[in-house]
Amino acid sequence: MLTRLAPARRPLRLALVALAALSGLMVQHRDAGAGQNVHVLILMDNGVGSPGQAQPYVDKLMDVAKAANGWDAVEGKYLTKRKQAKAYIQEKQPLYGIFSLGSFLSMRKDNGLEVVGVAEVDAAGGRKFHLVSKTAKELAGCKGQKVASNHFGQKKFLEKVVSGGAFTLKDFEVVKTKRPVQTLKAVVKDEAVCALVDNAQLAELAKLEGGAAVRPVWSSADLPPMAVVAFSGAGTAERAKFKVSLGSLCTGEGKAHCDKVGIKAIRPADPSAFAAMVKQFGD
Repeated sequence: MLTRLAPARRPLRLALVALAALSGLMVQHRDAGAGQNVHVLILMDNGVGSPGQAQPYVDKLMDVAKAANGWDAVEGKYLTKRKQAKAYIQEKQPLYGIFSLGSFLSMRKDNGLEVVGVAEVDAAGGRKFHLVSKTAKELAGCKGQKVASNHFGQKKFLEKVVSGGAFTLKDFEVVKTKRPVQTLKAVVKDEAVCALVDNAQLAELAKLEGGAAVRPVWSSADLPPMAVVAFSGAGTAERAKFKVSLGSLCTGEGKAHCDKVGIKAIRPADPSAFAAMVKQFGD
């Protein structure tokens, strides 16, 4: 998810932001009643752009959600860093969220997150990971070599879920990068032999000068879409209604909104949809 390749990536940012507002359209009041400020958190690991760039979209769409629900107040928050997300959760106690897979698995237990749906977003990163290289021919060619990635902060997720047992981070000379495009440039400029990237980064690689010489040498299995979750503070009745509503959000009048921002579908789901990933990740 590249910050400097904005034109091609804008639909993803809009999609992630819009999901919170659209999902809020069918949610009822929490038991606390009048005067409650409803909060929704969108957490996308290493997401597109900065929270500051995304927040204006969040604010406008939350106004729509507020009017549709009769809420006294509503706030949606788009974040790309877990440290910031944890602080937001502690302060605001959101009712609902949309999480990338790594964030969901990492924060599920501590926050009592329950899967109520899934969100399919066009070109969203994190659905598949790849090791790419200019010189290596296969995964073995990356082992013992410098491997760059902005995803190395998700060590447990990468080793327990993404790798499927094919590697651990100890197999590489890890080169941590801060931005998606920095990861790609590291391998293009031969600062690293390989790079670990997600599917969104791979799609952008060909647009980068010198990127045509870089190719995948290993790919993970396909991973589940983003998890639509209820926090432990959401009442049982409210979350049940929320779950039922999900399948209708991208139909009828809502379809135009979904199409505009690149949302393919939002649908109800049970925790069983992520059971295999939860088992792999462990507690």
